[in-house]
Amino acid sequence: MDNDQGESRLKKEHGFKRELGLLHATMIGIGGAISAGVFVMLGHAVALAGTTVIIALILCGIINLFTMCSYAELGAALPRAGGEYTYSKAAYGGFFSFFTGWFEWISNMFFAALSAVGFAYMIPYILPIEMPLTSVALIAIALIAVFTVINIRGVKEAGTTETAMMLILLAILLAYIVSGMTTPQAQNVQVYAPEGFFGVVKATSYIFVVFLGAEAVAVAQAEIKDPSKTIPRAILLSAAALIAFYTLVAFVTLRTVPSESLSGQSAPIIFAAEQALGKAGTVLLVIAGTIAALSSLNTSIMAQSRVAYAMSRDGYFPKVFSRIHDKFSTPHVAVVIGSIFTAVLAATGVINFVGYATDFGFIIGFALVNLSLMKLRRERPLIDRPFKTPLYPFTPIAGIVTSLFLLIFIDVGVLSLGLILCLLAVFAYYARMVGYLRFRIAFGGISLSLGFFITFLAYSIASGTMLLSGLSPTTARILLFILIITSVIQVAAGILNVTAKKGAA
Repeated sequence: MDNDQGESRLKKEHGFKRELGLLHATMIGIGGAISAGVFVMLGHAVALAGTTVIIALILCGIINLFTMCSYAELGAALPRAGGEYTYSKAAYGGFFSFFTGWFEWISNMFFAALSAVGFAYMIPYILPIEMPLTSVALIAIALIAVFTVINIRGVKEAGTTETAMMLILLAILLAYIVSGMTTPQAQNVQVYAPEGFFGVVKATSYIFVVFLGAEAVAVAQAEIKDPSKTIPRAILLSAAALIAFYTLVAFVTLRTVPSESLSGQSAPIIFAAEQALGKAGTVLLVIAGTIAALSSLNTSIMAQSRVAYAMSRDGYFPKVFSRIHDKFSTPHVAVVIGSIFTAVLAATGVINFVGYATDFGFIIGFALVNLSLMKLRRERPLIDRPFKTPLYPFTPIAGIVTSLFLLIFIDVGVLSLGLILCLLAVFAYYARMVGYLRFRIAFGGISLSLGFFITFLAYSIASGTMLLSGLSPTTARILLFILIITSVIQVAAGILNVTAKKGAA
């Protein structure tokens, strides 16, 4: 039989409690996706696609649903902490699984930063104050600190809060939809696409982030009751609900306010509610936006910590990440470390860049999850699969192709950042795998070589062998001084690392 002794322990994760039912799990999926992003990003999406932003949202939902089917099958079959990382670990292991977990961890931190920054941008609708970039960053960091404490205290408390917040949010959005659909003063939504088909695709790539988060159900799967049934139901219910709500909210918003009036708004949905319902509409949608931001922030902090825990459990991250709190049964160290990185990301305050960066990480994760599903189907056909992806293999193939296609339209700066993150993943993996002492010796050799090269470079400049045209004598002396200091540091670091003893590790 293909299922070995490891399969029996997939039903129970040491240190975690299975306390989340279908309602809680579904709300985690919806709450993970309905972030402040949809409240603050719709304006730019409308600028790209006009009223056809509705088509862009439907496309986002379909692309997301392809991969959510893979999540549902794998989550029911392998209900352990770690989500995407757990799936690729079972399918591939080694660097492939590390790479998947790496991007899952990073993208959840980007998503948490996006939620915190998005909340800060809605403050002017609550209080009549100016919001410079510094204030946005400070508010976002403070919010991250609050939800760090909440997540340390435990998933049940966080899950109960999540469910209550999401039910209020959905009720407000439903009231907004009904009001917008029934008001006689609303305008007809005419088809308007300023950039044609490419504008729709650009908007799809940009706003795809608002559908990300439903897979948080998979990340919390070690804490979900009756996982073989609850996980696939919660994932698919949340994915379907997102398509319905987003499409209707966008339609009502465009029915209330002309598209050209939305593109410059920092929170276009709140602006539309204000135009249609006055002050009461503003208050209600600000409450909804606030809940969305807080809910997605809570979910993404929880998600990143579970990924870090799983990677630490398997030896890819330092063991400190897998420590479980004695009282709260949560990976508290992973929560805190991830929140620190999230706060650094949020300090930029630039919502468009953070949104695209979140897209990049999750799209890579989507492709890897679909590949994992296909490999496990081929190589481990006897795994118990309570849920099976429909129309296999066309569904996971469609998930891979459509999600990777969106990368073509992502901001060039984010693609550069993605390349750097890929290189860092390679560096972090092999640094961990070769062992601390060997890594120090290798790093020491690089430092010595670089130090000697810089010393030679400084000597050539000082002796006149190398002439620096275009530099003043003062600038040349400063450069020479910097080179000398750098060479000394590099040589010293090289000697210390090369002569490191085993006990130093």
